[in-house]
Amino acid sequence: MPGQHRPMRLPPLPRLRVHNPTREVENPCLAIMSTVLACWASAGYNATGCLAIENQLRQCMDGPKPPRPSPNTINYHLGRMKKFVTHQGKKS
Repeated sequence: MPGQHRPMRLPPLPRLRVHNPTREVENPCLAIMSTVLACWASAGYNATGCLAIENQLRQCMDGPKPPRPSPNTINYHLGRMKKFVTHQGKKS
């Protein structure tokens, strides 16, 4: 049997699943907001040096929202493939 491959066998599992397959998209305004907060902490709230960064934050917050990513379908496909990779019981 050198040319034949044996099918993959997994231990009995109730379902094949990837935990939390979606990753949260980071807010693009988050980095600008932390820069504004750092500027205020170092120079004071009414600092004129922070004005340009504050305007960047306002533009980012008022701008259009980024499109939502399409949902991840890995668990759907794993559910479909489970019958091909796990042992289905005794064959008579």
